[in-house]
Amino acid sequence: MVKTFVIDTNVLIQAPYALDCFADNHLVLPLAVLEELDGLKKAEGERGANARTAIRYLERIRHQGDLLKGVELPGGGTLRVEANCIDVKLPESMPEEKMDNRILKVCLGLAERSQEPVVLVTKDILLRVKAQMAGVAAEDFINEQVSAREDQYTGRIACFIPDEAMKDFRKKGVDCSLLYVTDEKGNISMPELVENEFVVLKSDQSLRKTQLGRVKGKKVVPLEFRKAKPYGVAPRNAGQHFLQEALMLPAEEVPLVIVKGMAGTAKTFYSLAVGLEKLLNNPTGEYRRILICRPNAQFDDDIGFLPGDEQEKISPLMRPVIDNLEQLIDSSEEERFQDEEELSGKIEEVFARGIIQAEALNFIRGRSFVKTYLIVDEAQNTTPNQIKGIITRAGKGTKVILLGDPNQIDRPFLDERTNGLSFASEHMKGSSLTCQITLTSQECERSELAMDAVTRFSRSIHPA
Repeated sequence: MVKTFVIDTNVLIQAPYALDCFADNHLVLPLAVLEELDGLKKAEGERGANARTAIRYLERIRHQGDLLKGVELPGGGTLRVEANCIDVKLPESMPEEKMDNRILKVCLGLAERSQEPVVLVTKDILLRVKAQMAGVAAEDFINEQVSAREDQYTGRIACFIPDEAMKDFRKKGVDCSLLYVTDEKGNISMPELVENEFVVLKSDQSLRKTQLGRVKGKKVVPLEFRKAKPYGVAPRNAGQHFLQEALMLPAEEVPLVIVKGMAGTAKTFYSLAVGLEKLLNNPTGEYRRILICRPNAQFDDDIGFLPGDEQEKISPLMRPVIDNLEQLIDSSEEERFQDEEELSGKIEEVFARGIIQAEALNFIRGRSFVKTYLIVDEAQNTTPNQIKGIITRAGKGTKVILLGDPNQIDRPFLDERTNGLSFASEHMKGSSLTCQITLTSQECERSELAMDAVTRFSRSIHPA
């Protein structure tokens, strides 16, 4: 059934191509949306860029006909601007001068005179609540939405293999056809393995016999870097072994690494350790520098208004990175903080020599990075459009590492199913150029208290 969709501004700000995603339905832009786009077109960062993209799209459509009457879209359906509905009455509790309420008036006005279902599409949860109060059907823009948390790809699987196949695994790997899994009732089935998926192999004769591997073609091969200790750091659990493997593999083989995990699972710490190993301990020329981007929902778009140069503006974002560097650069826990000035000097030297550089996310638009070890920390606070822009910035010899916890979203209109980290994870699943790993709460290594808290809070927030 053909429907009429009223599109909110925030949909176009997050996904400026959204008007191409509604098939043969009729799209309506309230005049209030055009006014909001006009107010955002000069904004800094992604908001301004996406507003300008949406405006240019409307200009192309305008040349094809009268937007007040409706214009056919290239992919089907129609688009028009609604400037009427000013006399529609709202509940007294909803003041008419608010932009959100003006959009609701358009929805109600269209519903009164349309034979088709009218649906408001908005990323704003509270506007969807208000729409329900006003009797307007409303839904989220789900084109970028991935699977629910429990169904998302984790990059790892545990399988059984015949005990005799364990003997030669370290030398020649094992054929994928020998792997199997069992359900709660003991039924055996073949797992659906994907390229570069990490595997915990268990002997079908003894659960004490385990091996760690990675899917490569039609075989599971042993980890190449299982004995490595990048910058003196040794993996403490299976998840960190997999993380180390993904990070240590050369950019020519695996240029993209996606790591999801709760706080304390050493995502940033291990990524920095491998980067420093590649640049300082064993400088083979593989990378020229470590570049760190850390999006921040509070001032990414307004960073241009902060005082100081670029480095001074983003220094608050780098504090968590510096905390990790303090542990890596001075590995002695007993002596690390005896001379704070000396430790601070070592950190400053790393940045002064250009070994590690930090940049705000909105400053990398349009650039290309060559032979760069690029870490995007807190990537769950990026949009799908941002994450696509970051990955496509990767030039020859660059390794992109996306780190984050999809359950810790600080940005409006994003959630665990629509953020850039989850979007990249689901769309890059099975790529021969990508390794992924989701670290579990049991693999928290920050401290006993951190591990206990993560486990307990996880149960309370996401009960079984």
